[in-house]
Amino acid sequence: MSRELKARDDLVRLGRALYDRGVTHGRTGNLSQLVGDRIIVTPTGSCLGRLDPAQLAVVDLSGARVTGPPPSKEIVLHLALYQEHPDIGAVAHVHSTNAVAWSCLDRLDLDNALPPLTAYFVMRVGNLPVVRYIPPGAPALAEAVREANSYCVLLAHHGSVAGAPTLEAAVDAVEEIEETARIALLLRGTSHRHLTNEQVNSLLLSTPLENMTTTRDGR
Repeated sequence: MSRELKARDDLVRLGRALYDRGVTHGRTGNLSQLVGDRIIVTPTGSCLGRLDPAQLAVVDLSGARVTGPPPSKEIVLHLALYQEHPDIGAVAHVHSTNAVAWSCLDRLDLDNALPPLTAYFVMRVGNLPVVRYIPPGAPALAEAVREANSYCVLLAHHGSVAGAPTLEAAVDAVEEIEETARIALLLRGTSHRHLTNEQVNSLLLSTPLENMTTTRDGR
């Protein structure tokens, strides 16, 4: 199987998994994979639970359409991450319920929206800066994502986006953001503990790079 055919199959398979697990709903969310100098991306207005491998969009690294239907209007988010982080090979973006709810709270830490509640959040996400609300698809949103200088970001009133070496790792990251936001909402207003800095650093040093969206220094 060619790299492009596998990328198409992966987008369909993992899109359906996100939809079936309730991480995305309706015609929301988008996925992409980098194949050579082209990006395979879910089309505009598509449902991640009903993707067709033959009907995916293909754009170049500038975002210009190459083949297939028009790409998601949020391709600007994907391009920002690919351009800012040349080591990533895939991007996942979802409007998951708990992550969106958390993004609407007052007094979030804008440099790191969620605390290190679990080992898997540290290993799969690491740092999660907040990007202020900007309408979906707006060029200014892409610029704000670049300025965040992180592989994963939480978009205020919108959702999460993650870039990673593989699509599986990017999907793992947005699922982990959603689950950690759910846990954080459950713990809100209670007395509870976070992982210590020493525990976080130990996890970062012991996690294989291919399983991470963050760098070793947590960004």
